[in-house]
Formats: sequence, C-alpha cells, structure tokens
Amino acid sequence: MGSKIEVHLNHLIDRYSKLTVCREDIIKAYGLLEEAYSNGRKLLVCGNGGSASDSEHIVGELMKEFKLKRKVYGDHAAVLKEIDPDLGQILAEHLQGALPAISLTGHSSLQTAYMNDAVPELVFAQQVNGYGKPGDVFLGISTSGNSKNVLYAAVNAKAKGLKVIGLTGAKENKLMKYADVCIRVPETETYKIQELHLPVYHCLCLMLEDKFFGV
Repeated sequence: MGSKIEVHLNHLIDRYSKLTVCREDIIKAYGLLEEAYSNGRKLLVCGNGGSASDSEHIVGELMKEFKLKRKVYGDHAAVLKEIDPDLGQILAEHLQGALPAISLTGHSSLQTAYMNDAVPELVFAQQVNGYGKPGDVFLGISTSGNSKNVLYAAVNAKAKGLKVIGLTGAKENKLMKYADVCIRVPETETYKIQELHLPVYHCLCLMLEDKFFGV
C-alpha cells in the first residue's frame, strides 16, 4: 500500500480513533478491491434498510468522480471524436473514469419478480448468480452480520469464485464464516454501527480513487 493511500487510512483513524481496531481489516479489504480492479473486475454490494442506502452510496463514489478529477483521455477520447466529432467532443469533455460497481439493492422489477416467483431471501444471491464472475468482489453490509439474504449472497459469491468482504458491527456473526475479511466496527447498536460504516467505506473509496486516478 503506497504512502498516498495510507494517508487516507491515517486520516480516518485520526478522526475516528475507535476504528483503530479495524485498521488491519480495512487494509486487507482494500487489498482485495485493488487486486480486483487492477484485473478489470468489479464490485457487487448489498445490504438492507440503511445498509441498502450505503450500498447505493458506495456505488456513487466509485462510478464517478469522488474527490479527484477522472477525465477521459488518450485513445478513448480520440475514438469518441472519430465516431462523431460533435457528440464525441462532449463525451470526451464530460465523461468520468469509473470503477465498476453494482448495488444489488436497486433493481426493483427484478427483485419484486424474483421475490414473488421464487424464494425472497435469495434475491441478492440470484443477482450474484447473474453478475458475479471469478475475481470480482462481493461486499455484504449487515449491522448484525446475520442478515439471511446477505448470507445467501455471500455463500453463492464464494461458490462462484468471488472474494467476500463483510462490513458489520462488533459482535461475532455468521458473515465472518464466509468472508475473506470482515470489518467489524466497534459498536453494537444499529445506528451507531451505521455511523461508523460510512467513514470506513468512504476511506476505501478514497484509497481506490487515489490508486487508480491519482497523479
């Protein structure tokens, strides 16, 4: 992990000292994500309730600019302009670099159809079945670490050759069994766990952006 990347982690710990206990697991989670993105893979992420909102939030930080500029340069920009000079110029000026990520919580037609026709608790696992490829990363967010639909998705992710990251609260939980790394923030009440999840995933997104789009 480069010094610029580590600055983000140090800044996180400075602001949230209680997350010191999560430092090594955050580093491990970052390593899995960096490896996946370095190899052209993607992130699948899900959760329930507030954690569903966190899933969408993470995708928003990865799929567009977060803090750094991510302009499209070089060959891609040239090809855009070659296909259509006018439209290509606008695209080249305004498209942003992206780290591919999909929230499994946002596909209402698919989700409601599957939950109506099949087993509702397998709704995230079904999406992992369709989207997941070996080398991808699955991030399951669950304050308890025991959400059944997240657990089913984690098992299927493991079976399909994805790396699995858990983001949970402090208590030992079932998601730990399937996760390659589980970041257990040191709180036990749901809202307090969620308050610490946000700075953790913001830190991971900042680290990834610096790695892939930093100067």
